[in-house]
Amino acid sequence: MYRFSNTTLGYLNLLTLLASIPLIGAGLWMTHSSSSLCTTSLQTPVVVIGFIILLVSLAGFIGACFHIAVALWLYLVFMFFLILALFGLAIFGLAVTTGGGGHEVPGREYKEYMLRDYSGWLRDKIEEKEYWKMALGCIVGSKACDDIQFWSPLDFLQRDLTPVESGCCKPPTTCMFTGSMVVLDEDCYRWSNDSGLLCYRCDSCKAGVLEQVRRDWHNISVLKGNDSVACLDSWT
Repeated sequence: MYRFSNTTLGYLNLLTLLASIPLIGAGLWMTHSSSSLCTTSLQTPVVVIGFIILLVSLAGFIGACFHIAVALWLYLVFMFFLILALFGLAIFGLAVTTGGGGHEVPGREYKEYMLRDYSGWLRDKIEEKEYWKMALGCIVGSKACDDIQFWSPLDFLQRDLTPVESGCCKPPTTCMFTGSMVVLDEDCYRWSNDSGLLCYRCDSCKAGVLEQVRRDWHNISVLKGNDSVACLDSWT
């Protein structure tokens, strides 16, 4: 370890320290961004991991600059476990965020989402009563559907919708067609014109929340993978 100059070690630790900033920034962005509606379960782990990398990198940086052997050894040990954790979380995140993406609706700008398109782990998570209660409270509290209630039919033809708006604030498009055909989508019967109910009981609403979670988690997993590579470069 002492064969390398302290300057080189200092620069490598500075690189790792800088790599923690995107993770912290991503977590804080998710906290305040309306596009990351109801994905609070992702925010805390991302920020915590970012700050841990920051603190460990600072220990290594101080150890290299001030010739503190204990700090350097602590840096090496903690960074080893951090790299393993980042790789594991990145792989798991990419695995559970496969699928989804929504279905094109003919003649519309928005997409619609179905629960069956998502991984079993995500579906099981959204079906948990406590998790869904928290997510639904977030949707209602953020007034995600307020503007859409005043849209005209032309607006629905020309304007795009977020996954949450598409799944929770309107009935599935198939419900809008009348005729002799039997309506097969159960969400058509769950829809209500009551502004306090709308499609909050619909599977499409859960799918819309999952799509937003999937997008954010996929991006965060890619970021974790990149950070783990940066940490590995500095560690080796």
